[in-house]
Amino acid sequence: MARSTRTARHSAGFTLVELLVALMVMAVLSLMSWRGLDVMGRAQSQTQARADELLVLQSGLAQWSADLDAMATELSNPRAINSLPSPMEWNGLVFRITRTSAGTAEPGLQVVAWTLGQDQGRKVWMRWQSPVARTRAALEESWLQAALWAQSPTDTSRTRQVRIMPLLDWQIFYYRNDAWTNPGSSSDAANVNPDGVRLILNLPEGSPLVGLLTRDWMRATAVGNKT
Repeated sequence: MARSTRTARHSAGFTLVELLVALMVMAVLSLMSWRGLDVMGRAQSQTQARADELLVLQSGLAQWSADLDAMATELSNPRAINSLPSPMEWNGLVFRITRTSAGTAEPGLQVVAWTLGQDQGRKVWMRWQSPVARTRAALEESWLQAALWAQSPTDTSRTRQVRIMPLLDWQIFYYRNDAWTNPGSSSDAANVNPDGVRLILNLPEGSPLVGLLTRDWMRATAVGNKT
């Protein structure tokens, strides 16, 4: 009778070895679970970062199209200032647009500029916007400041710029005479208001999209649009 009691007590407990083994198993499972959660967290963070970058790209392209849609011409702006600077101009470094002002109580004109600048050692697509101009002299000054900003930005001019996203390179083509051509390659280069503008962005590794991205803009009044 005493012998069976000792056997029951022995089977009801754990030996020290069994307890250590159980603790080791739980430690391994905990480590595996932590690593799994860490991987899931990293993947979620990367997915969110890519989604944010894609949203920035979409916003930049939307602003590009909006600037072109609001481009000021004598026909679209009967009250525009006489002798406007070019409605648009690409000199290989900066693309400048004279556009109607947005979000202001009084009508006016602004100069916006797009360029491939430098930010912390990286090439970055940037946009600059002038104050609203209501005199010919102010508009011409803004046109000049846009070019100076692209060449050698100052602390003052940087306050009016917006960093869009990193780029390796970019190209611009005009649509005229039923073909896409380099803005300066034609004898008709003086035509600063073509029927369309083609933007080609070379996106770097690590972007939500990689490689060449083409965006075409056409004037609403253009005939025979081709993209």
